[in-house]
Amino acid sequence: MTRDAGPTPPSERIVSLDALRGFALLGIFLINVWVFAMPEQTLLNPNIYADSTVYGEFSGANYWAWFAGHVFAQSKFITLFSALFGAGVLLFVESKEEKGQDAVRLHYRRTAILIAIGLLHAYLLWYGDILVAYGLSGLFIVTLRDWDAKRLAGLAVVFLAFVPLLELFAAVTVGGEAIAGQWMPPESVLRQEVATYRGGWIEQMSHRVSSSFQRQTTGFIGSSFWRIGGVMLLGMALYRNGVLTGERSDRLYRWLVGGGVVGLALVVAGVAYIEANDWSAGAALYWRQFNYVGSLLLAGGYLGAVTLYTRRRSDGPVTNALAAVGRTAFTNYLLQTVIATTIFYGHGLGLFGSVSRVEQYALVLIVWAVQIALSVLWLRRYRFGPVEWVWRTLTYGEAQPMRKSG
Repeated sequence: MTRDAGPTPPSERIVSLDALRGFALLGIFLINVWVFAMPEQTLLNPNIYADSTVYGEFSGANYWAWFAGHVFAQSKFITLFSALFGAGVLLFVESKEEKGQDAVRLHYRRTAILIAIGLLHAYLLWYGDILVAYGLSGLFIVTLRDWDAKRLAGLAVVFLAFVPLLELFAAVTVGGEAIAGQWMPPESVLRQEVATYRGGWIEQMSHRVSSSFQRQTTGFIGSSFWRIGGVMLLGMALYRNGVLTGERSDRLYRWLVGGGVVGLALVVAGVAYIEANDWSAGAALYWRQFNYVGSLLLAGGYLGAVTLYTRRRSDGPVTNALAAVGRTAFTNYLLQTVIATTIFYGHGLGLFGSVSRVEQYALVLIVWAVQIALSVLWLRRYRFGPVEWVWRTLTYGEAQPMRKSG
């Protein structure tokens, strides 16, 4: 093993990748804030008990706030972030192999630490954690590191088709009964969740533990592994052929933007479909597919647009701001949880279930401003975000230099 066994220095980072990661991380909060502020069932069915302000009032400006979030953000930014994670696995392995290190062993140690942090995040702070699912998927995808782009993309298609085909089969054979309990649970369930999260930290554990465990077991095996793993495989393929690293022609990225427009139209068509069917559970199984496919295309559109922008403004303030957030994405992701749970949960301000969708987005704008400013200022003096530093130090087994030299 060579002695320069540390993480990639800032001078060797790919700015467009960091900017994409920052763009995706900020966008993810547009949807996560719904789950921080309201019962989790509102993410699946935004029209649930729509006459109750407790569960996210669903008319006027609040309806349009949901509409904008659903069309432009829901599943789009997490798709982009997942693709970047897949690319990051290959980038990490290749970088360590070039240094003569045991890249796979380091990857497994790094991933085990990610899972451990994710478990703490899920069970102590917020059940919506994505880190555990990323880590578990990362243990699998690294075994395919030697595959070429074509094979990776082919397997990605198989993975991504699994859940939609399963849901369409359920729609045809069972109908709305397949998701009726999730789509419109008894109102008492939602009222109990509101009471739970307006209570203290200990009281919250009754919901947080059970929901986290479900997401990390049956939810992961039956759903999220296929979507997340498929997108990660797609990200590996896009990295292999130079798309994610900005190495392709402007024409290709413009085609991706065009595909994003098609994806946007699909998502809007899905909204029209579910509304025409009065938000029924039976229609929901079909409605979900509009956004499932549309989000993949629109995430590609975002990839194309951000890459074109960073190519033309590689040292511009927007690119630098997004790249700073991207380089501190781990810290910023956890910071979003700390801020949001402090505002919405009972151990803080206790505003769970009482903040409208419009007001939630006002909070998002404030958090964005704070995180962009902190990320830029922090990286003027330090090489990594604080959580990134801990992650790297534990991965390499020795303290990494934190301050920038000179």
